[in-house]
Amino acid sequence: MNKIIIWHNPRCRKSREGLAMTEQIAKQKSLTIKIIKYLDNPPNENELKNVLKSMGMKPMELIRTKESIWKENFKGKTLSDIDLIKAMSKFPKLIERPVVIHNGKAVLGRPAEAIKKIF
Repeated sequence: MNKIIIWHNPRCRKSREGLAMTEQIAKQKSLTIKIIKYLDNPPNENELKNVLKSMGMKPMELIRTKESIWKENFKGKTLSDIDLIKAMSKFPKLIERPVVIHNGKAVLGRPAEAIKKIF
């Protein structure tokens, strides 16, 4: 696949840094980038499951626990992995960013240098 997918939030500095790194890699490798503004177009449960599997991460590792949505609705509750995936799909603001996907591999681009690991 010659496309890099990035789940991006333009209002987030870390996500912008991740996008800049992704653009640099794409240019070097002659790849195209598909930017998904995941707050506007949230991933569904299957997409989240697939990305988590590609990242080798548990759902809780991709949750932004400092978000008010988390604190008000989920903090302190016992939640299964499926519950967490449903929460991220319903409330995409809970997803850590940016997530970069290429050739069946995915990585959380925090720090941006981590993106290089999948290339």
